[in-house]
Amino acid sequence: MSTTAETATQTGGLTGFVLDTVDALGAPGVGLLSFLEVVFPPIPSEIVLPLAGYLVQTGNINLAAVAVLSTAGSLLGSLALYWVGKVIGLQRAARIADRVPLMDASDVTKAADWFHRHEGAAVFTGRFIPGVRSLISLPAGAARMNLLKFTLLTLLGSGLWNGLLLGLGMALGTQYELVEQYGHYVDYVFYAAIAAVLLWAVARRVRTRRAERSSSNAG
Repeated sequence: MSTTAETATQTGGLTGFVLDTVDALGAPGVGLLSFLEVVFPPIPSEIVLPLAGYLVQTGNINLAAVAVLSTAGSLLGSLALYWVGKVIGLQRAARIADRVPLMDASDVTKAADWFHRHEGAAVFTGRFIPGVRSLISLPAGAARMNLLKFTLLTLLGSGLWNGLLLGLGMALGTQYELVEQYGHYVDYVFYAAIAAVLLWAVARRVRTRRAERSSSNAG
């Protein structure tokens, strides 16, 4: 059994699953997960890329390939949402977001407000913020922001963010014993974060519905 396989088996949980997946699919798998994380975040890049960096440090995958493909995946996901915003507009995008679990129409509205205040800076800095890195592409597309400018800012922001996370993972790769002994605690933090986000989303949806009913009754 390889060192990575042994670590994944001993770690288990989400960490072990990601290690197994990235080890099996290699750099293209990291690119695919980066694309999915932007379009519909099943597993955040804050989990995937540090573990990919760990595999780079242990010699299982190539750093240049991971850096290029993860950034390409982020860019393609951002471009996909850019075109969604351009084709259907913000109002329809907000209505769709309102039907998506853990999202709300106000998320799109807030992203649009931020974009209209900061434009290029919002596209660049939005790549560093979970959730925003997806939504900021919608108002950019709806406003028909220059595509070359959008692409360059997205590449720069995504490249820097991905590089930081990969670097953290490579530093972790020098501490193999720590990953083996304490990697499963990452799962606990991740599951707790999921539970907190779910509770927050439910509470927000309940408040929104109550506000809508109150406004309707008052009218």
